[in-house]
Amino acid sequence: MPPNPTNPPDATEILAKADQLRGTLGTGFRDEIVKSLYNEAETIARRAVHAEGDHKYDFDQRIDRIVTSPIFGLPIMLLMLAVIIWITVIGANAPSNLIASGLFWVEAQAANLFESWGIPWWITGFLWHGVYRGLAWVIAVMLPPMAIFFPMFTFLEDLGYLPRVAFNLDFLFKKSGAHGKQALTMAMGFGCNAAGVVATRVIDSPRERLIAILTNNFVPCNGRFPTLIMLGTVFVAAAFPPAFASIAAAGSVVGVVVIGVIFTLVVSWALSKTILKGEASAFTLELPPYRRPNFIRILYTSLIDRTLFVLFRAVQTAAPAGAVIWILANINLGNVSLAQHIADFLNPFGLLLGLDGVILLAYIIAIPANEIVVPTMLMVYLGTGMMTDLPGLNDLKTLLVDMHGWTMLTAINLMLFALLHNPCATTIITIYKETNSKKWAALGALLPLGIGFVVTFTTASIARLFGWV
Repeated sequence: MPPNPTNPPDATEILAKADQLRGTLGTGFRDEIVKSLYNEAETIARRAVHAEGDHKYDFDQRIDRIVTSPIFGLPIMLLMLAVIIWITVIGANAPSNLIASGLFWVEAQAANLFESWGIPWWITGFLWHGVYRGLAWVIAVMLPPMAIFFPMFTFLEDLGYLPRVAFNLDFLFKKSGAHGKQALTMAMGFGCNAAGVVATRVIDSPRERLIAILTNNFVPCNGRFPTLIMLGTVFVAAAFPPAFASIAAAGSVVGVVVIGVIFTLVVSWALSKTILKGEASAFTLELPPYRRPNFIRILYTSLIDRTLFVLFRAVQTAAPAGAVIWILANINLGNVSLAQHIADFLNPFGLLLGLDGVILLAYIIAIPANEIVVPTMLMVYLGTGMMTDLPGLNDLKTLLVDMHGWTMLTAINLMLFALLHNPCATTIITIYKETNSKKWAALGALLPLGIGFVVTFTTASIARLFGWV
């Protein structure tokens, strides 16, 4: 019925009619509105602006035709990610060893000084071989990768490439019921998941921001890279000639990253269809022009605002972890340490998942900081009273495979569990601060852990069913 000008409808009737018509709209109506606005703006611009010469595409457009291409866009992204991870892996080794050597030298000198003063061994061990060594490990393992990764990430951000990443992945996140900007927060998670959670502030929709927060853990942070690199080096790169070993190791890590992206999309879709059901919000992205990076701003943002900020939070949670590790390793029951007793108790469940009890114990102790997973495992396997440095590759393979029964299934499932397990304490605390909800913080911790258990159990069961182990 046409409106009656003498008796116009009131606001309630208009809103009721709008609600009725909203249900008839397609899911892409917002995109169509934006498209029509841009078409109208282009028509007006053509009438009002006259350009000399025939400049069909400027420099930015020529680049974007390649980096945002449906054919080349995603492969270029994966190649760039592989290069960044490879540079981080190769570049962080020497600085990590140098920092570790310096910090452990301080530990040795301080412990000797305490002993010369006649201070009881357990105080020296608790403070220096426990708390301090835990801090030293986290700093030595986290600082160099972050100091390499974050500047490269910030460089791409300052250059103007990261919005192209969001553009390339927008269709995938849209199909999963999430927001296209989640691609940016996911990329930030490679450096640190806590930083990735904070980065979700760029998403305006509370529902889609919550999806991004709950799924950011499926992107491996640099705290999980030592475990992934160790597995890729011992079990993957060892099968290749030395000249290609580092490339093979980096390739295996990139493969795990791709699996993490798949889980991000799948879990985002599941959340958007269940507890976070709702319509995806419109995401209109204007690609900014490429610009010359400001290296002073890049260094300040990456090193001060990101690297030191994240490192400070990690150090806060690593200190108690180092204390717990030392206590478990140095208190014995029947000539066997508490750590070994707990590992033996967890072993049946660990074997069910294709892992073992030592691995599960290491991940329980490493909740404050993922960086201490590998040294904790080595500490328990070797029976030492403190976190232990990595031996040579041949010695490490002998320790894991020959002495403790690791198989390729163990390596594969540990890679999967390292990707899918619960976030570290720093990230859990950050989720709570960003959502102001214990419920969402608990879900953010337990959801990936449950998925990790299901995936590793399924993988182990299939491998045993077909006799692959």
